[in-house]
Amino acid sequence: MKILQILGFLFFNVLLTCQALRHHKFVVRDAPYTKLCSTKNILTVNGQFPGPTLYVTKGETIVVDVYNRANYNITIHWHGVNQPRYPWSDGPEYITQCPIQPGGKFSQKVIFSEEEGTLWWHAHSDWSRATVHGVIVVKPKPGTAYPFPKPHKEVPIILGEWWKKDVMEVYNDMRRTGGDATVSDAYTINGQPETFKLRVDYGKTYLLRMVNAALQDILFFAIAKHQLTVVGTDGNYVKPLKVDYLTISPGQTMDVLLEANQSPLDHYYMAAKVYSSAIGVPFDNTTTTAIVQYIRENTFHLQAPLHCLYFQVLAYYNNISGVFGENFPNVPPLMFDFTANNLPTFLNTPSVDTEVNVLEYNSTVEIVLQGTNLLAGTEHPIHLHGYSFYVVGWGFGNFDKDKDPLKYNLVDPPYQNTVSIPKNGWTAIRFRANNPGVWFMHCHLERHVTWGMAMTFIVKNGNNPEEQMLPPPPDMPRC
Repeated sequence: MKILQILGFLFFNVLLTCQALRHHKFVVRDAPYTKLCSTKNILTVNGQFPGPTLYVTKGETIVVDVYNRANYNITIHWHGVNQPRYPWSDGPEYITQCPIQPGGKFSQKVIFSEEEGTLWWHAHSDWSRATVHGVIVVKPKPGTAYPFPKPHKEVPIILGEWWKKDVMEVYNDMRRTGGDATVSDAYTINGQPETFKLRVDYGKTYLLRMVNAALQDILFFAIAKHQLTVVGTDGNYVKPLKVDYLTISPGQTMDVLLEANQSPLDHYYMAAKVYSSAIGVPFDNTTTTAIVQYIRENTFHLQAPLHCLYFQVLAYYNNISGVFGENFPNVPPLMFDFTANNLPTFLNTPSVDTEVNVLEYNSTVEIVLQGTNLLAGTEHPIHLHGYSFYVVGWGFGNFDKDKDPLKYNLVDPPYQNTVSIPKNGWTAIRFRANNPGVWFMHCHLERHVTWGMAMTFIVKNGNNPEEQMLPPPPDMPRC
């Protein structure tokens, strides 16, 4: 009888746990949208562009049931969510999963841990994320509060890009020619090139939950005659920083306070415009605008081919050989003056391979991300899956291993999941490898990741059960 009571109690606890997981439904399908006086079908989630905002509580686990009702393969990535010990739902195709084929479904478990603030989700297959994306709002746990006065209202602000042409045609043309992609026709704010309107009350403060969902470009953002206060980046709070404008890279998120403290008898432009430093590289030179309006008192793809690939995480988990090697170098195999002018042309042809870098569990990792002047020096927003990291240093030119570490910020470095490497410069990051699994790292400029600016880490299991990868779910998509 006692054994039956114990089993009943355990079953009841499991039942409560299962019932406690909130489910969300994402249906990926085509929908017609009109922008810039032309209409085309785009990939959407639940018919929305941008897609639905997910609201969660810090430390919560949710399940997102993703149904693919489109004609393209699809995966969804939860950008900035560490997914402790559970890379299976992380999303990059052929790294941690095969894509969800048309007509298929995948129930993705999303495990939140230390994150709090603004993150986002997006497609992680081909260039589908141009329209398949949305905000994730991670609220403080009950009984805790923001480290700043509670705002009157919270408003998602998603910066994006729009092509009149089908974005998959843009992607396929770039792959066919090997050159750069056709530039976009407009930038957008919340899916609109110039018609979004934010209504505010004088004297109140608004929390803008900002995402740069653009595929190709770093963007400036400002609101006329208003200062902005940055209080968070990449799902972590920072020391408040008051600015006249901000610069946000593709993949980055920011929590920004807007004080409605100007004349309520006027309208004010909100605008975003490209920051581009690469010489000779074409870019979209348009400006997207929206309106901040004070409320006056007393007024009211053709299916992608199936690849015969066994994705890396499953191969690692099941100890299957021949899928990847473990010899990704710790230092560049060819050392040269990375930021020099007139570099030899043979350097323009990199090698492509399936080598990974293996990290011991709980090891401390420092990575120096060195920019180069090959073809055209530019900034690179680098995103690491499965981790946030400390940005301990950055500078221009080539990294000096003897001098530059002496200038590291080891007191209060920013804690981010995406960082932009300066043009012809370097950035140093550190993290502790305490999340076992297979984790992708790549540039968040889509043309660069298409060209191969990406690699994979495997973080080995620790000795204890709580330091080891969780098993895969039963409904993993098949290749």
